[in-house]
Amino acid sequence: MKKGLMFIVLSLIVMSLAACSSNSGGSKSDKGSVGLSMPTKSSERWVADGGNMKKEFEALGYDVDLQYAEDVIENQVSQIENMITKGVKVLIIAAIDGESLTDVLQKAADENISVIAYDRLIRNTEHLSYYATFDNFKVGVLQASYIEDKLGLKEGKGPFNIELFGGSPDDNNAYFFFDGAMSVLQPYIDNGKLVVKSGQTKMEQVATLRWDGATAQSRMDNLLSANYTSDQVDAVLSPYDGISIGIISSLKGVGYGSGDKAMPIISGQDAELASVKSIIAGEQTSTIFKDTRELAKVAVSMAEAVLEGKEATINDTTTYDNGVKVVPSFLLEPVSVDIMNYKEILIDSGYYADSDF
Repeated sequence: MKKGLMFIVLSLIVMSLAACSSNSGGSKSDKGSVGLSMPTKSSERWVADGGNMKKEFEALGYDVDLQYAEDVIENQVSQIENMITKGVKVLIIAAIDGESLTDVLQKAADENISVIAYDRLIRNTEHLSYYATFDNFKVGVLQASYIEDKLGLKEGKGPFNIELFGGSPDDNNAYFFFDGAMSVLQPYIDNGKLVVKSGQTKMEQVATLRWDGATAQSRMDNLLSANYTSDQVDAVLSPYDGISIGIISSLKGVGYGSGDKAMPIISGQDAELASVKSIIAGEQTSTIFKDTRELAKVAVSMAEAVLEGKEATINDTTTYDNGVKVVPSFLLEPVSVDIMNYKEILIDSGYYADSDF
């Protein structure tokens, strides 16, 4: 009896160890894992993007490898390579530099891992299944149209002084934002109703590497000292909230927003909390809200379709040529937000809580 009992106990121990061994190092989910490569945590919108997608995927039963590269290209490449090595089933990538991922995406293709570009187009590769983003040209149109409306340009008012800022030159979206804005502003520049005293009106002149607020602040300092010692800036086209905050710091440094020196109209994008507070405080004028909750759902839906061997839902097959192929895309609608509608758009929708302000 003792020998028989000992045999049973030993058998149970062996079976238990075997079960532990089979689970160790493997995926916790039968569905496997997905890789989410985000550019940086320094912008709250990317934190929200990553968190929203992680939540959506985990609700569907996937494990999630979410990595932030802190705007270092080599970090992002290394993180993606690690995801490939670990055997993720699909990659969703918001690229730091849309030109730098050709080689690593070839490695993904060699392992039959599909790739979806998230909000930033990845260029120079055929190994891209889909692109989930917003209508980026319309973002620029909305930013410029707000300036047009607030200055009364359609009614023939002017001339007004304006300075232009662009996004990062290694981000394909930056050109769409700028081109959309200039489709509205250029006619007024041409007829003299808008005056760019610096003369800097081309994307290569106004670009802001890595969308960096400190870089924007430094450039605005230079623009003000060189061109506005006796004149006043009436509007600033800013493509992103982080850039807007830098611009505002520069303007406040020379007295804008105090006394009789009114803050110019200043655009933005992403409805980041600091900028919404700035709008409430009467500094930044407007921003563009892009609901990352909805974009996450689109990207996750695309990934599910790829994994199931189905066609994803798209609404654009012509706009986004990455230099090798036109990438099938889904474009969501951006929304302009200012002091008049921020509660309705941002709080009533649950994107922010009233207590955040």
